[in-house]
Amino acid sequence: MPAAIRSLALVVNARKTGAADLAQSLLATADTLGVTVRSTDQFPVPQNFLADCDACCVIGGDGTLLGIAADAARGQIPIIGVNRGYLGFLTTLSADEAPRQFQEILAGKFQISHRSLIQCRIDCDDTPLTLTALNDIVIKDERNSRLVRLEVYADDQLVTDYFSDGLIVSTPTGSTAYNLSAGGPLIHPDAAVIAMTPICPHTLSNRSIIFRDDVRLRIRNRDPQARLLVAADGRQNPILCESKPFEITLAPMRLPLVQHADYAHFSVVRKKLNWSGSHGPISE
Repeated sequence: MPAAIRSLALVVNARKTGAADLAQSLLATADTLGVTVRSTDQFPVPQNFLADCDACCVIGGDGTLLGIAADAARGQIPIIGVNRGYLGFLTTLSADEAPRQFQEILAGKFQISHRSLIQCRIDCDDTPLTLTALNDIVIKDERNSRLVRLEVYADDQLVTDYFSDGLIVSTPTGSTAYNLSAGGPLIHPDAAVIAMTPICPHTLSNRSIIFRDDVRLRIRNRDPQARLLVAADGRQNPILCESKPFEITLAPMRLPLVQHADYAHFSVVRKKLNWSGSHGPISE
């Protein structure tokens, strides 16, 4: 069992209904256990906000958690997600569970799932930029209604030339996000793979491709009239690129994500996607 949490960073998305009140409740719980807490509702969080903390509790939706995932991964700070959003695939606790189970989490009664991240290296204006994502890297034209033409190489081998609305390169964790909406596969979060899914491809035989985890993808814009937007985890400030190719690989670090001690992946999937079997197996 992991060690008890003695110092906590608390990130609150105050725009989510009930998030501020829930934060006060969790702060009171932490105080009774003698846990040192620093809190913020700023996005992005202040520099080095997570430094020297045993864990970070994020109150919001999956988007709030995604916004701090790269910082937490770099510092190897486990994230406790408390859902005040919609589906909440990434969050550890629902709003109803949090008041009851937060004390157990702080006492160390949890498990950690180490989630893969992907990185995209972009050479724009001779200045290398690196985007890091827990869910996905998405490439589209800056004009949303325009198709893009993208040439994709995997380890210097040509895959194909896509003509589509865009391209999603996803981690297993991100397979339940945009990738799923675009018809891509569901992937177990422990799988060592990367998924690539075209968005509304012009050629109907173009489908998702699953690559091994050490693949190096190189993507190039084949339309000289197009300017591409590259976004990591749907963030508000995508990078604008023109002609230079960019590379996507798995990141060298992983995100430690706190989960219930009895966490079961497919139980979560059944519940979130409203699959059959959500009431348990049929007794014989």
